[in-house]
Amino acid sequence: MPIKDSRPPRSRQILNWVFLALSGLLVISLFLPGSFGESVPKTPYSMFIHQVEKHEVVRAQVGENEIRYQVKDESGEPGQVYSTTPILDLQLPTVLQENGVEFSAQPPPANRWFTSLLGWVIPPLIFVAVWRFFLTRGAGGAGGALSIGKSKAKVYVEDEATKTTFEDVAGVEEAKTELVEIVDFLKDSKRFKDIGARIPKGVLLVGPPGTGKTLLAKAVAGEAGVPFFSISGSEFIEMFVGVGSSRVRDLFEQAKKQAPCIIFIDELDAIGKSRSSGGFYGGNDEREQTLNQLLAEMDGFNASENTIIVLAATNRPETLDPALLRPGRFDRQVLVDRPDLKGRLAILEIHAKEVKLGEGVDLKTIATRTPGFAGADLANLVNEAALLAARNHRQSVTQADFAEAIERVVAGLEKKSRVLNDKEKEIVAYHEVGHAMVGAVIAGGDTIEKISIVPRGMAALGYTLQLPTEDRFLRDEAELKAQIAMMLGGRSAEEVVFGSITTGASNDLQRATDLAEQMVTTYGMSQVLGPLAYERGKQNNFLDNGMMPNARRSVSEETARAIDAEVKGIVEAAHETALALLRKNRDLLETIAQQLLEDEVIEGSALRQMLSQVQDLEESSEAALDNSEAVVV
Repeated sequence: MPIKDSRPPRSRQILNWVFLALSGLLVISLFLPGSFGESVPKTPYSMFIHQVEKHEVVRAQVGENEIRYQVKDESGEPGQVYSTTPILDLQLPTVLQENGVEFSAQPPPANRWFTSLLGWVIPPLIFVAVWRFFLTRGAGGAGGALSIGKSKAKVYVEDEATKTTFEDVAGVEEAKTELVEIVDFLKDSKRFKDIGARIPKGVLLVGPPGTGKTLLAKAVAGEAGVPFFSISGSEFIEMFVGVGSSRVRDLFEQAKKQAPCIIFIDELDAIGKSRSSGGFYGGNDEREQTLNQLLAEMDGFNASENTIIVLAATNRPETLDPALLRPGRFDRQVLVDRPDLKGRLAILEIHAKEVKLGEGVDLKTIATRTPGFAGADLANLVNEAALLAARNHRQSVTQADFAEAIERVVAGLEKKSRVLNDKEKEIVAYHEVGHAMVGAVIAGGDTIEKISIVPRGMAALGYTLQLPTEDRFLRDEAELKAQIAMMLGGRSAEEVVFGSITTGASNDLQRATDLAEQMVTTYGMSQVLGPLAYERGKQNNFLDNGMMPNARRSVSEETARAIDAEVKGIVEAAHETALALLRKNRDLLETIAQQLLEDEVIEGSALRQMLSQVQDLEESSEAALDNSEAVVV
């Protein structure tokens, strides 16, 4: 938890109370002057003169701002005292004397000296207090006018109840192994110093979003039991010149006072972008000055004396300045990648402790069905399953809840309100069955788990759920061609059954064309063009959106035509393969499609039993698929 204490010192509290008391007395003395004395009824000045002339006034005290007088009662004795406001009347003493009124001047009030003192002292005190307020907030408070140059880092310390340890982080075993050395140095630095070893000053955590880089940094602080300064790279940048560099200096000054400690900078690329970006060197913008100050601070402090470790996280390491990554600053780069099957299972087990699981829940099956999921995705998956169970008024989370949660994450929310007419529903059914039948035969090891014509997400009118049987990191040429054939299975089914095509296959065509172009320009899977890469090297490995962001290299017109011809040949060969397979199994296509129209969803063993009846192509069809590269330019 944050340990920053915003309470003022005791001496400042006493001064504040004294100041408030004096201010209150001044207000009372200025606006309520009669609150210390007796309440006296007021009368008009004309009534006072009338009573004097009627010989009803016994005595009077004439003051500058008030006249107090006493009248006779019914027995002729002195009675009630009244007051009136005087006017400029030079004949008043004569009138009082002629009517036998005993009069005198009103004595000065007893608290006049005190009021005068407050009137001279309090206004300067108010000015000083306001100025002191801005100065104190600027020196250490948050949000003050003069605190703009102060670091906004949050400080965390070890708390047995809430601290994060390596046991709370799963799926990144290699990264944890790299960081154990940092923890050992913070716990016992003498062992390293005695042998002459120098601990890295900085460790950069790189990886896709949601893989647990920030959580891993907190675990390092929790294991080491040292203060943990956490700040985002964007918090250094303001519109005022010099603010970012000032905050960097203040952050390292605070860290040196609490060493040994850890400084964690999240999203380092916000301030660490290369100074040569944009095609020219130099500049004087605020971000560059902040980066220069960070470089100076990391190069200046002595890690062996101050024991300050700088951890940083980014998913764009290719944009960072080379001076930031050199040895002596960020000495190490630790990859925090998406977990494999074993890692996903461990992550699910950690998050499943927070929910009530049913007896039939198999977390290993869920981990197998979620390839490519990061730690944040798996945490969201468990939460979605728990929400589904609570929505259906169940006491625990079942395997069906997890299955539905996976489909919601992958394909989107069911759109039962999106009603298709009978013709559209029929087209979607044949389209999805075409995907499933082609994928069942030549899917390259993946299994077809479910087909549905219930709309999901923003645009999907139906979907075919294909699940891998194991984690795969390499795909050969035949498997890539099989994937393209499956993508075109829906369009091919429309051609076979209806003799026409619709707009429903637009996304399938886009993905099939992209994959075929990657085969030719990136993977070198072309006998005509040879083992050459015509696509520029991809640097950004962690924010890839699945498209082809990199442009082709400068090639001749003949090479460009050859690339286009090769891509077209691969896609057309896959299209012919899908058409031949569906024509050969025309009756089974009708049977499964009619069943899907009736039930809307077919999954599990029932679907696998139907797809097992699909007859494979003959050798001639396989040869047509393999000879797709023989395109003459």
